[in-house]
Amino acid sequence: MAQSLTLVLDVPETTGDQDLEPSPYEEREVHDSFHRLIQEQSLLAAQEGLELLPVGRTPGGVPAYSSATLRILASMPSRTIGRSRGAIISQYYNRTVRLRRRSSRPLLGNVVHSARPSLRLYDLELDSTALEEDEKRSLLVKELQGLSAAQRGHMLRGMPLSLAEKRWLREKSWGPSGKHKGHSGRGGTFCCSRLRYSCILALHSLGLALLSGLHAARPWRYTLKQISGQFGSSVLSYFLFLKTLLAFNALLLLPLLAFLAGVQAAFPPAPRGPAPAFSGLELLTGGGYFAHTVMYYGYYSNATLSQPCAAPQDSGHCSSRAGSLPYSMPLAYLLTVGAVFFTTCITLVYSMSHSFGESYRVGSTKGVHALTVFCSWDYKVTQKRASRVQQDNICTQLKELLSEWQLRKCPQSTCGRLRQVVVLGLVWLLCLGTTMGCAVAVLTFSEVMVQPSPAGQEVGLLALPLVVSVLNLGASYLFRGLAALERHESPVLEVYVAISRNLILKMVILGVLCYHWLGRHVAALPSRCWEDFVGQELYRFLVMDFLFALLDTLFGELVWRLISEKKLKRQRKPEFDIARNVLDLIYGQTLTWLGVLFSPLLPAVQILRLLLLFQVKKASLMANCQAPRRPWLALHMSTVFLTLLCFPAFLGAAVFLCYAIWQVKPSSTCGPFRTLDTMYMAGTVWVRRLESASAGASWLPWLYGYLVENTFFLFLVSALLLAVIYLNIQVVKGQRKVICLLKEQIRNEGEDKIFLINKLHSVYERKQRSRPDATQEAVTAPAQLARGGGDWQDSDGPCTRAQHA
Repeated sequence: MAQSLTLVLDVPETTGDQDLEPSPYEEREVHDSFHRLIQEQSLLAAQEGLELLPVGRTPGGVPAYSSATLRILASMPSRTIGRSRGAIISQYYNRTVRLRRRSSRPLLGNVVHSARPSLRLYDLELDSTALEEDEKRSLLVKELQGLSAAQRGHMLRGMPLSLAEKRWLREKSWGPSGKHKGHSGRGGTFCCSRLRYSCILALHSLGLALLSGLHAARPWRYTLKQISGQFGSSVLSYFLFLKTLLAFNALLLLPLLAFLAGVQAAFPPAPRGPAPAFSGLELLTGGGYFAHTVMYYGYYSNATLSQPCAAPQDSGHCSSRAGSLPYSMPLAYLLTVGAVFFTTCITLVYSMSHSFGESYRVGSTKGVHALTVFCSWDYKVTQKRASRVQQDNICTQLKELLSEWQLRKCPQSTCGRLRQVVVLGLVWLLCLGTTMGCAVAVLTFSEVMVQPSPAGQEVGLLALPLVVSVLNLGASYLFRGLAALERHESPVLEVYVAISRNLILKMVILGVLCYHWLGRHVAALPSRCWEDFVGQELYRFLVMDFLFALLDTLFGELVWRLISEKKLKRQRKPEFDIARNVLDLIYGQTLTWLGVLFSPLLPAVQILRLLLLFQVKKASLMANCQAPRRPWLALHMSTVFLTLLCFPAFLGAAVFLCYAIWQVKPSSTCGPFRTLDTMYMAGTVWVRRLESASAGASWLPWLYGYLVENTFFLFLVSALLLAVIYLNIQVVKGQRKVICLLKEQIRNEGEDKIFLINKLHSVYERKQRSRPDATQEAVTAPAQLARGGGDWQDSDGPCTRAQHA
């Protein structure tokens, strides 16, 4: 039987030092010592052992271990969870008394500390009457009432007790006696303290309410969980990517509003002519009234802004007045566009590397089936609707995991692989031929559209965006039909192939359009503001792409569902085309990056487009689409989408803008660079003016020449960026290898432990059969093994502890 627990609480009543309060340093010391106390008591409990009564033989014929073996198992660090609640309250009572009285106090004497049993079902014999939790709890409440409010709250937060116990102690310590002592000892200080805490709590509650309001205002607050539960992670990856694009465009728009559009709107230039009235057609064409606003490049002046500009001189240079602000609009325009592109590049690379690390760190899905079955449910969910969504989510995850496991178990035959390779080659030839035909068609039609349209016929400018959108939509449907002939076994491979074909199509068309804008229109419009035309053209492409996305949602999903249900009498809905929809997002974002230089407010149009697209696609998905017939696990989809957004899309847009800034001559009739040979010369002109104005700034031309004009610095930064990406990829690969090795080591350590436990059990069984006094030795021998078990357990390393945990 276990020994009785004797608790001696010697609390002398002293009245002379009740008002003495400890310092924060002493409080921190107390809580640090409490952590050490937990470790000491766990060690003592491991050394003393526990008297365990074997329940019997386990069901299924597995033999039950002897009591000596069970005591050694219970003394292992992984099985010793902690001490009893009574011991914690008793120890904190002593700490509180010592803290408040500033005198040495006798500790609890001869307390036999107990440990909680393991996960095994064995009875633990302890004398419950010796704990006397009620008495110790009341003594602790008495001592807590003597502390200040701050010390009492800090002490309660540090106690390793349940919330119900802490709440009970807090209520009792705020009882009538505690309030009376606080009022009599401190007077008005207590009221001020309560008022201060009330204000803090009110502000905290207000902040939480604002955060919850912002959280509820997000359009994807509940939608993403619902989509994940009904359609799986593959469809969810599209909406997560759309959410990421919203963040990128918001980051892109804020500096442009602050340093370009807002400043120019505060100091408007002299009008170039009468502004036309708003007719509504500008929402489609982007011209007309919008051309006389901060929407486009041509509205911005080329002067140092101070106040509304006077009438322009013959050279077209806006004359500045006395007392002007040192804010050069050409320099601000160039630096702001460069800064937003650099910030976007850094953010995009960081997001891609972070997503790569999260997706490929573990490198395998082995063992997640049991985790999904037994550990996926969130017990904080209480609402019926939320629990239903969580149930659908877990069910969809299991389908995806099982489908991936089934693909590994069903390899394809050699003849089937050969036939698939032949079909794949033919389909790829047809797709590449279609892409080249679309590129030739766009180039031919753009040559026809080089000549400017007459005034009042701006509707004709929508012809080229209309043709490009029709070709993009028609080719994507053709690719989808050809993909049905390939019959890929893996749906992941099918999506990747579709993404590759649509990406090649859209990048080739964008390359032809870039040549059309910077190669043909600059030469065809020598006396007009070609920058405004390019900005308006990119606006028209964005709007037309959005309209075709709406038409595709209407006819490709809604009408097809109605025909399938009403006419064909099928209960089969169309599936959500992930590849085509994701490439539409990348295509629209590329158009936005291409137009930032010519239309600074184009990211605002893209944000509005993405928000509308999110709502339309969500509604169509819930009403007109069904879950994929072959579920698949989209582990790396977000990483692939960000990679495609970075390298083909962003890199191509950066090359396009660098060529426009360094090589193309700006228009001489509009814009902040109208008097310069290239946009890049705005920085050189500013450095020369600064050098002539101040003799002490002679180092600026040297710094500008070596850091900006010298291409070596640009190549060095690019090389460093690529090196960081490469090192990050190698680190992630190394982490995956180390994780695999650690998993193997954990398995080996577990097998070693099982082997040692079986050997120990067999040794004690032989001793019990051979000696008449085996029972006595079974009590003494495990204690010696437990005392020497520390060195054996410490030599196992962290992996063994991880397995027990």
